[in-house]
Amino acid sequence: MTSLPISREQALELIKKYNSHPQDIIHYLESEAVMGQIAKELGEDEDYWAMLGLLHDVDWGVTKDNVETHLTKMPGILKEAGFDDEFIETISSHGYGFHELPHLADKARTKRIEYALAASETITGLVHAYALMRDGFVSNMEASGLKKKFKDKTFAAKIERGVILEAEKLGISLDEFFAIAIEGIKNIKDEVGLK
Repeated sequence: MTSLPISREQALELIKKYNSHPQDIIHYLESEAVMGQIAKELGEDEDYWAMLGLLHDVDWGVTKDNVETHLTKMPGILKEAGFDDEFIETISSHGYGFHELPHLADKARTKRIEYALAASETITGLVHAYALMRDGFVSNMEASGLKKKFKDKTFAAKIERGVILEAEKLGISLDEFFAIAIEGIKNIKDEVGLK
């Protein structure tokens, strides 16, 4: 167990200090849920992984109008909250390889926890969009249905399929990852406006 400097409640307060858009908050809660679920499946530290999911875009609210600055304010915010360099570097890693983020464009993910965070926060958009298409239902969503949507490049077209594929580097199949992601979001469906 890795000790965390702040509680989940304090982390939520920190997010709300810098982010006010309800859709963004939903994305953070879903990322937290998927990361917690995948940690549980892989026998990793659930609280630590979930906290990474919850805080991964902590500076989005203050950088989204100037996207190339995304993840540049995050280290200061998290350092002030007491997080160590390793936690901050893992958060930065979900921006690796994106040309929209010049300071991270030439970096590549290499660690299991980095693949997990990038794939988990990316798949939330796919699950949520598919749930909305199904009248808001995630409770009876099947991995096979999600896989069809994943393969349909016109569905939720902005979602980076290649990043979701990084889940396979965790030693699980894509189908298993889809099932884990659905399960994680199902656990918090009421909090994120799904059923």
